[in-house]
Amino acid sequence: MSADAETTDLFVIGGGINGCGIARDAAGRGLSVVLAEQGDLAQATSSSSTKLFHGGLRYLEYFEFRLVREALDERETLLVAMPHISWPMRFVLPYSPDMRFESDTPTARLLGTVLPWMKGRRPAWLIRLGLFLYDTLGGRTILPATRTLDLATDPAGRALQPRFRRAYEYSDCWVDDSRLVVLNARDAAARGARILTRTRVVSAERAGGLWRVVVDGPDGRREMRARALVNAGGPWVEDVIRTVVRTRATGGVRLVRGSHVVTRRLFEHDRCYFFQGTDGRIVFAIPYERDFTLIGTTDMDHTGAPGEAHCTEAERDYLLAFASRYLATPVTAEDVVWTYSGVRPLYNDGASSATAATRDYVLALDAEAGAAPLLNVFGGKITTYRRLAEGALAKLAPSFPAASGAWTARVPLPGGDFPWNGVAALTARLRGRYPFLSEFWAGRLIRAYGSEAEAVLGDAGGAADLGHDFGGTLTEAEVRWLVAREFARSADDILWRRSKLGLRLDQAQAAALDEFLRGLATTAGAMHPAA
Repeated sequence: MSADAETTDLFVIGGGINGCGIARDAAGRGLSVVLAEQGDLAQATSSSSTKLFHGGLRYLEYFEFRLVREALDERETLLVAMPHISWPMRFVLPYSPDMRFESDTPTARLLGTVLPWMKGRRPAWLIRLGLFLYDTLGGRTILPATRTLDLATDPAGRALQPRFRRAYEYSDCWVDDSRLVVLNARDAAARGARILTRTRVVSAERAGGLWRVVVDGPDGRREMRARALVNAGGPWVEDVIRTVVRTRATGGVRLVRGSHVVTRRLFEHDRCYFFQGTDGRIVFAIPYERDFTLIGTTDMDHTGAPGEAHCTEAERDYLLAFASRYLATPVTAEDVVWTYSGVRPLYNDGASSATAATRDYVLALDAEAGAAPLLNVFGGKITTYRRLAEGALAKLAPSFPAASGAWTARVPLPGGDFPWNGVAALTARLRGRYPFLSEFWAGRLIRAYGSEAEAVLGDAGGAADLGHDFGGTLTEAEVRWLVAREFARSADDILWRRSKLGLRLDQAQAAALDEFLRGLATTAGAMHPAA
């Protein structure tokens, strides 16, 4: 072991939401932390979700009450800590007594035994009971309760086929998943953590009561030491166990591909649809980035490299056909403007299908007497990332008796230090100070940066003061902020993870951004983010 190797309390492998959440929590407890991510933050699963903080209404069908309760408890805890990137959303669940569902859930089996004459139908009272539980299991104080809609008179009915006359409307929350990851990383860095992107962990082995970790990054290969190691590799968690750490850890993941399509805007209101399929699956149709609609997701067992996941034509057509069974105007491949797919590392509980696999998480601690501990993180969902991080630190607590206790609940992420319902006021204030901003521009900046939007714009008296205009309201000033503060390195980092402006810029504009970033990289210190 190199005598001059840096020693840290905690070394985290993986820059997705679990890794960055754990790094933030640990740094806030006074631990020294290093996080290494082989690519960009949120480059894989954590930027490819359906982008919801939700309890998981359909998990009630599997009787996963503890998981649903924990997730429901978390919705408002997270909402008040990040009101710029998360906000309440109402979900419309159309109902027809003729709908049938082929399903092997515990609820379906129970119905088949008790009410065999239903033959796969879901009675209205059962759906209403599920929504009652959804309203009451968690600590709901901000979000409104479920109500029944008359689709003949409610605007939500206009986009649906006339056979749907009734719907139930309930609450969950939207979240910008990739910005959630970046803001957790930023806050971790502000509390002393070192965030190393484009840095691959080559090997990790126990030696002298510590972990000897070798990394390969932009500055070459180097060795570090850590008192504890966290494997938050997401879809690569088993690969880290086998090829990096080389231990015989128990547990494993089931790789499940979730694909989504983004279409032109399909309806005018700001509510989301919850569509139920005859195959037992559900699909959301969600207002997206103001001018689009997001439809997803699929549940397919994934083979091959996690980084190679993509939405297949079959998955695209499945989602379009699924939504078209509800929508008055069918949605077709010509309506699709973008697709994306991510691989979810679900804990392998031996379920019969990808849909039935648990969304719960497992924290497996390998802590032999006298040996440096290893914590492997299996599964999880974006809504429970903060609770997962608390659980991880609880597992590691015996190794760090001087660390302080849990602290993250309702503590704002960068830019989130304003009331949960204060976006409109903050946007108006921003436009008052910068009158050259359009409504869309100001709204986009507040939804990305919250109370830090003014810091992004600085003393600009007009758009020209913000430097080069890359298109879609993206300016040089914002790009420089993203490089200096948010670990951005490439056009994809900015256009598809720090924002979704890739939906608005053309190939020439994206190429111009990449060229600018390459030039910026040659500037001394420009590519080293500050907390």
